[in-house]
Amino acid sequence: MKVGSWLLAIGYCLSAALGSGVAQEKSPKPAASAPKPQACSPVAEGVLKCTRFGFSYKIPFGWVDRTGDMQGEDDSQQPNAPPGKSQTLLATFERPPAAPGETINSAVVIAGESVSDYHAIKQASDYLGPISELAEQRGFKSVSEPYSFSVGAKQLVRADFSKERGKLMMRQSSLVMIEKGYIISFTFVSGGEDDVEELIRNLSFATKAQPHK
Repeated sequence: MKVGSWLLAIGYCLSAALGSGVAQEKSPKPAASAPKPQACSPVAEGVLKCTRFGFSYKIPFGWVDRTGDMQGEDDSQQPNAPPGKSQTLLATFERPPAAPGETINSAVVIAGESVSDYHAIKQASDYLGPISELAEQRGFKSVSEPYSFSVGAKQLVRADFSKERGKLMMRQSSLVMIEKGYIISFTFVSGGEDDVEELIRNLSFATKAQPHK
């Protein structure tokens, strides 16, 4: 399976949360090119709205946005690449990744991948395999088997992981859905289960209008 934007973005997210050398890792900026269609509107008043995929995310107050850095790594930003194949939709952190701190640097990463790039993936749960592999490579252990998870009326699949870092506990939860030909992954990293749940509560999905009878 190829290395897509989700691997780059989530790997960056975990490195930043662990404080492991992110200060030396500088993502290349994409070369100037004609604007490409975007799945989400620019963040406004602390909220990312992705009408195309039907969700919005409220960024915690005071967090820093590193989405532009990660988009420099996206397949869709590479020369001669088809537009919109893979995108980092959001990469935001409680504090700058290079800034020192004695607590876990909480983070939220949302990424999209074209289903056509993954012939083995038939449903959202299939995508949790690569995410689990990446988490294990970073020293995380699976908390439970993947399971169905609801955000409002929207059904997704979820996997949870944890890792001890000295006296600190680190928690990662990833939600996945398939929407309009794209695999959308939402990854949340923080210092505990309650903190992760609080980050997930900032995710919401548009309610589909009921037809008039």
